Amino acid sequence: MVDTGGSDAFTPDELETWSAVATLLEWLPVALDTQLQRDSDMSHFEFGILFALSRAADQTLRMSTLAGFANSTLSRLSRAVARLERREWVRRAPDPHDGRITIAILTSAGRDAARTAAPGHVALVRKLVFDSLTRAQAEQLGRSSLRIAQAIRADEPWRPESER
Repeated sequence: MVDTGGSDAFTPDELETWSAVATLLEWLPVALDTQLQRDSDMSHFEFGILFALSRAADQTLRMSTLAGFANSTLSRLSRAVARLERREWVRRAPDPHDGRITIAILTSAGRDAARTAAPGHVALVRKLVFDSLTRAQAEQLGRSSLRIAQAIRADEPWRPESER
């Protein structure tokens, strides 16, 4: 039996909130991956890489920067980028300003793949997230998520640049 009265146990309100967040953290990634795999033959992680590159200056990012955006190890990111390279959606090259650094560059085929995948992905996110909330709730979700992300890591979480 779990002692719910101690400081090492959730209060009933905390447990209700945390169980909802934990369920969301388990169910949402699966739903996003399922849709992207079915419709575009890519994972949500791979779509995130293409999306981040599509929003970057010159559609190019240092691999280390991209890993930070993706909250990924360089090893995991490198494997994903290798898969994207085989599809000719991304290419890697030495940084022209510092050859010790590797950059990832979105190709025109990768840009097309991201554009093709985006409508289905956006539609699912709208259906699952935005259609389930009022505008005020969605704004609060964004603010709350940012605060939690900042509590996890002090560095600024990735935010897309404005539309180009």
